[in-house]
Amino acid sequence: MLMSLLVRKETHFVLWRPQVTTPEPQLIIGIFTPGQPPTLAHQQRLALHPSPLGADLWELPADACQLTAGTVYHYWFEVGDTNPYIGAGSRIWCTDPTAYTVDWRLMAPLLAPPYGADDQDPAAVVLYRDGRLVPCDPGGETVAWDADTPLARLPPNNRLVIYELPTSWARNGAESVERGVGSFRDVLALLDPTAGAANFASTAALAQGRAHLVELGVNALELLPPADSWVNREWGYATSNYFAPDFDLGRPAGHDAPTAATDLAALVGACHAGGMRFFVDMVMAFSTRGPYQNINFLDFHVQFGSGDPEQFASRPGGWTEPRDGFGGDLWKYNYWVSSYDPVAGGTAQLVPARQLMLAHMARWMHDFRVDGLRLDSVNNVANWDFLSSFTATARTLWRERWHNAAGADERFLVVGEELSVPLDLVHQRRLDGLWNERFKRNVRAAILGHAADGAFSFEWTVRSLIDCRLFGFADGAQAVNYLTSHDVGGYGNERLYNFLQHHGVAEAEQRIKLAFVCLLTAVGIPMILAGDEFADQHDLNVEDSKQQDPVNYDRLEDPWRRRLCDYVARLVQLRTSAPALAVNDTSFLHTDFSDGKRVLVWQRGADHTGALVVVVANFSDWGTTNAGDAGAEYVVPGWPKLPPGSGWREVTQARDVPAEWAGREPIYPWEAKVYLQATSAPL
Repeated sequence: MLMSLLVRKETHFVLWRPQVTTPEPQLIIGIFTPGQPPTLAHQQRLALHPSPLGADLWELPADACQLTAGTVYHYWFEVGDTNPYIGAGSRIWCTDPTAYTVDWRLMAPLLAPPYGADDQDPAAVVLYRDGRLVPCDPGGETVAWDADTPLARLPPNNRLVIYELPTSWARNGAESVERGVGSFRDVLALLDPTAGAANFASTAALAQGRAHLVELGVNALELLPPADSWVNREWGYATSNYFAPDFDLGRPAGHDAPTAATDLAALVGACHAGGMRFFVDMVMAFSTRGPYQNINFLDFHVQFGSGDPEQFASRPGGWTEPRDGFGGDLWKYNYWVSSYDPVAGGTAQLVPARQLMLAHMARWMHDFRVDGLRLDSVNNVANWDFLSSFTATARTLWRERWHNAAGADERFLVVGEELSVPLDLVHQRRLDGLWNERFKRNVRAAILGHAADGAFSFEWTVRSLIDCRLFGFADGAQAVNYLTSHDVGGYGNERLYNFLQHHGVAEAEQRIKLAFVCLLTAVGIPMILAGDEFADQHDLNVEDSKQQDPVNYDRLEDPWRRRLCDYVARLVQLRTSAPALAVNDTSFLHTDFSDGKRVLVWQRGADHTGALVVVVANFSDWGTTNAGDAGAEYVVPGWPKLPPGSGWREVTQARDVPAEWAGREPIYPWEAKVYLQATSAPL
C-alpha cells in the first residue's frame, strides 16, 4: 500500500490543503549557512501550483527549482496564516507538515506583533540527488537499510517483555542529580555493547562492553514519542512535526548538525539484530506548535470555545465530556470534505486529519521499520472509527512488508492507552490491545496487603491481576500490564519505590520483587518502565514536572538495586523463554488466609504439557516459623506431580529443588518463589 502523497514527495515539493490560496502558497528554499544565527543562503521564492492528482494539493516539481545535484536544501512554505487565536492573517513561513527532517537551528523570520517566538517554525530539510528529493539529515546523511532481520527472529506478541523508555535522563553529579537528554545514541548504548554513549558517557550502565537492556533480557523497546517535538526535551508528548524524528534526540552534546534519522535507523536496526522489537509511541489526539495551526487550522484542529462539537467526546450512556488537548490543538477526526486523498490518491470524501495520520504512520513503518504502535490518549482521539481504520491500515502495511508470511500477524501490535480500559475497543477489533491500568491498581494494592478498590476481596484482587481474562480480556496479547507507567503524576501513580515510601513500607526490595513476580508470571504482555527494574526514584516533584522526571541509570550501582535488577533479569529470561507463560492457561492451586496469612499459589501452563510454572506468593507479614531450619516447611496441597525425567528449578534464586521438597519449602514474609518444570539446563 503506497501512500500517494509520500510517492509524490519523491519528485515534488507538495503542500496539501492550504486554506488560503490567493495569493498562491510559495516555496522558500535555500542552503543552510552556519553562523550566529545561521542563515539561508541562495534563497529562492517559487510559487506552488494546483496538482493534477486531486483537489487541494499544491506542488512544484523539484526539477523546476534550479537545484544543484547532491545538495542539501532547507525550506519552508509561505502561506496566509489561519490561526484563529491570532487572527492577523499575515503571510507566514511554515514547516512542511510532512517534512521528513526538521532543523531547529534555522528558524523562520520573526513577524511583528501579535506574533512571537512561538510562531517561528523550523526549516524542513531534503537532499536533491539524481533528480529526486531524498530524506536526509542536515549534513546529508541518509538511511540505508541492510537486509531485514528474518521475521522468525522477532518475538511474537505472547513472548514480549516491553521496556518503556523516557528520553529525560539523569546522572549523579558532584552535589546533585544532573538532568539531560538520553539521545538516540545513548539509547543505542543500552543495547549494543560496542556503542558508546553520547550524553551519558560517564554512566557505567552505558559504558562500552555493557548493554543494560541485553543484560535485563527485554525483547521490545518502546521509546516515548520519538517524533519531533518543540519542547526541549521532556517526554515528547507535544508532537509538532509528525513525519520527522526528534531534533534533540538526534543531536547529542557537542554535535552541531543533528543526525536524528540515521541515528534512529541505527537504533531500530540494532534492536532487530538482537531479536528485539521496536514500538513507536504516537500522540494523535493533539498537536503542539504544528504547521497546520497556520496552514489550515479549522479543517484540521478544534478551536476551543467556538462551539465546535469535536471539542467534546461521546461516552457510553449518551453523555459527553471535553477532550483534553493538554495545551495543544486537538485534531478533528469527524470533519468531512471532498479533497485529494494523500493515501489512495485522487479526490474523495475524507477527513483530513485521519488521512494525515495514516500517512504519518506509513512513514514510520516503511522508513524506520517499526513493528509495534502505542497510541497515546485514545480517549482524547475520541473516534473509534478512525482507530479501527488506523489499526487495519497498519496491519495491511505490516503484512505487505513481510509478503503475507506465516507468523507475521502475531509479530505486530497496535495498543491504545485509555486508563478507563474500554474493552469494546479490543472486542470490536478496533485496536489489538489496551494498556491494562487495572493491573497496576491491583498489584499495588496487593503488595500493601489490601484489596483493590472495587474488588470483591483480596483473593479476587490477586486472581484478576494474574489472569487478565477475569477483567474481560479474551487473550493475554490484548492486555499490556505494568507496575508503573510514564504517567507518574497523581496519587497512586508515582514510581513504585516512591509509592512504597509514601505508604511507610520499609522493606521496599521484598515488595518490589513480589510485584515483579506478579508482573512477569501474569497473563498479559508485561511492560517495565525504565528504572523500575532497579527501583529508581523521583528526582523532581512529579505533580509539577511529571513529563520531565528523569531515569537515573547511575542508581544501578547501589548494591541493593543491582541485586534487584539481577532478580528481575532472571524473571524476564523466564518470561521470554517459558512456554507456560506464552499461553493463557492459568489455575489457582491453593489459597491460605488463616492466621494472618495471605498466600496464593498459581500455575501457568496446562497440565501434562511438560512446561509448567508454579508460583508460591506470600502477600503478608507472616512467614514460616524458623524458616532457616532444615525441617521448616510450608506445604502446598495438590502440588503438580511430574513425569520421570522432570524436576523443578526455583527461578528467583537460580537453584534446583529436590523433588521431595517441591511444594514444601518454607516461605518468608512478602516473598514469592517461582518454580519452573525443568528437563534441560537451568536458567
